[in-house]
Amino acid sequence: MPRLLLVHHTPSPATQSLLERVREGAGHPDLEGVELVVRPALAATAIDVLEADGYVLGTPANFGYMSGALKHFFDLVYYPCLDATAGRPYGLYVHGNDDTTGAVRAVEAITGGLGWRRAQPVLEVAATPDAAALDAAWELGAAVAATLATAAG
Repeated sequence: MPRLLLVHHTPSPATQSLLERVREGAGHPDLEGVELVVRPALAATAIDVLEADGYVLGTPANFGYMSGALKHFFDLVYYPCLDATAGRPYGLYVHGNDDTTGAVRAVEAITGGLGWRRAQPVLEVAATPDAAALDAAWELGAAVAATLATAAG
């Protein structure tokens, strides 16, 4: 059964609401055969990454960069996972009070180095997530999970 790893740093109500919607989409009952594993960025390990077939990453944009917690996650897993995870799909959501560009650029540089392939466009949300942003978060989770379900089927 394919495994989807959702790694997140969720320090605010806005990022919590996005996480919940991504989780709901990725765990939708119509997506049978995909196991969803959710880990906070500070708790996720290289073993979690190696055992997964795809990833969804979530972070706030802090001072023009990804959260320190997600950066720590990448520092921990980068070299142990470098060759073994190339080609795996991922999705990304970023919440910022205004600009998310630097955070997206940083995550894409690292995932590019890992050889992961973006399965969906990045979801960038500024300010409080509205209904459209929350729907897009649900779609992101569902679409990345569906990528794994399709590949397995």
